[in-house]
Amino acid sequence: MPGGLLTLSPSVLSHMLPAVGFDDWLLALHVLSAFAYVAGIVLFWVLIVAVRTTDTPEGTIRMEPIVKVGNAAVGIGAAGTILLGIWLAFRLDSYAIWDGWIIAALVLWAIAAAVGQRSGVEYTKGMTKAKELEAAGQTGPSSELLALNRTSAGVVLHALASIAVLLILLDMIFKPGA
Repeated sequence: MPGGLLTLSPSVLSHMLPAVGFDDWLLALHVLSAFAYVAGIVLFWVLIVAVRTTDTPEGTIRMEPIVKVGNAAVGIGAAGTILLGIWLAFRLDSYAIWDGWIIAALVLWAIAAAVGQRSGVEYTKGMTKAKELEAAGQTGPSSELLALNRTSAGVVLHALASIAVLLILLDMIFKPGA
């Protein structure tokens, strides 16, 4: 042990560490995609809370870079979960695409995507109004902007999308009927 470091030969390491196959990598990336999806949804909840008290164009527009991060996380997470999940369902002998829990996950994924997109449309109205106000030179508080930022429809739609994603996670963890 020169310098106090323990060195192991490759032959010893190969006996200590299990081999990681292609299917293991697919599953790991599928789970990582799910983490990204959930992280994006949580980030949007933070933005929803933050924007509810914002009544100025500057304050609303300041959130746009964070919205882009959330959109990327949700987009990558949603695409990764659906594509890798379907690939795994066809590739692994223990699962079939027509298994009830997989069909439930696909339906819930479609619901979460559609409702989440609609939630984004509701919150984009506030961003659009903020940019219009700023372009017109109106930088002070705006009751109309505040009302758009406090959209009830956006909150309800995001809550429904969040519930759909939570149900997908529960479906994936417990695999009812498998």
